[in-house]
Amino acid sequence: MKKAAPGSGPVIIKKYANRRLYNTETSSYITLEHLAAMTREGRDFKVVDAKTDDDITHNVLTQIIMEEESRGQTMLPVSFLRQLISLYGDSMQAMVPGYLEASMDSFRHNQEQFRTAVEGAFAGSPFAELAKRNMAMFEAAASAFKPANAPVAAAPGGTAPESGGGDDVAALKAELARLQDKIEKLAG
Repeated sequence: MKKAAPGSGPVIIKKYANRRLYNTETSSYITLEHLAAMTREGRDFKVVDAKTDDDITHNVLTQIIMEEESRGQTMLPVSFLRQLISLYGDSMQAMVPGYLEASMDSFRHNQEQFRTAVEGAFAGSPFAELAKRNMAMFEAAASAFKPANAPVAAAPGGTAPESGGGDDVAALKAELARLQDKIEKLAG
């Protein structure tokens, strides 16, 4: 059977009396872990009772949360759970689902912005260049201790150091001094 593209409609999952879950898209039995993975992948699904055709998606999602929480993956603080329970039957109960949904949407948006900012924080900065140069210096220093017939790594300036150990040390000292100057300029 052809797999439906995400967003082309929910996958129908049938739950049988024996608690088994059947994915009608793949014609196979699945577990709650599979549904959790589908959720993380952004796949939309609807769980229906196989006998009555009632939509039981909410109950199954709640069950997945309870299983995740029982495995030590706790995300819901006890105080939050108490507050949530206290809102059942309250006059504000009808507003809670919309509020929680909007809060989670906002959290997801902020999470993506944060992830993007962290990934790009050092991309074009002097620190990225500094890290590259430090790595080149490390490789040059390591090559000084290799046997004479081993290939020699390129020095930070892009040229291979001479085979004499004294030249390597002098080149490393010069590069270290240059980097220290650069760090002082960045700090000052």
